[in-house]
Amino acid sequence: MPFMLILLIILQSLHVVFLWLHDWVPVAPLNDVAAVRRADPLSRLVRVTLIQSIPWTIGLAFSLRHLTTPFPPWLWWWLWISYGTLFIGELRAWWVPYLLRPDPARAARYRSMFGNTHAFLPARNGITPNTLHVALHACTAATLLALTILSL
Repeated sequence: MPFMLILLIILQSLHVVFLWLHDWVPVAPLNDVAAVRRADPLSRLVRVTLIQSIPWTIGLAFSLRHLTTPFPPWLWWWLWISYGTLFIGELRAWWVPYLLRPDPARAARYRSMFGNTHAFLPARNGITPNTLHVALHACTAATLLALTILSL
């Protein structure tokens, strides 16, 4: 089995674990579940967890199902669209306000939810990307790179 395919499965698995658990299972100092629960009611957390987790779980399940056979074209499209959309969302939610365009409301929300989590980047425009999200975003970029290499 090619290294890049194994890497793709590992990256997808990391995403799925993160998306399902990061708002629910405390892993101090990387997350602050209590702060997230103070910011969002339980019904919203459940809804957001389902919306943000199911598409990537489906992609992983079918990637595992087709691990020993060529991926069908629809699965490549699924992976490209889902991870491309995720990466665009990450850029829009974190990196555009951090690097380019201040968003005071988002900055205040992020401070309340992630202010007590570990971060290694300096604050900018009122936002400090925490380590867990930086790792997720790097994983998303790596997933897109793996998809690109596997598509060649």
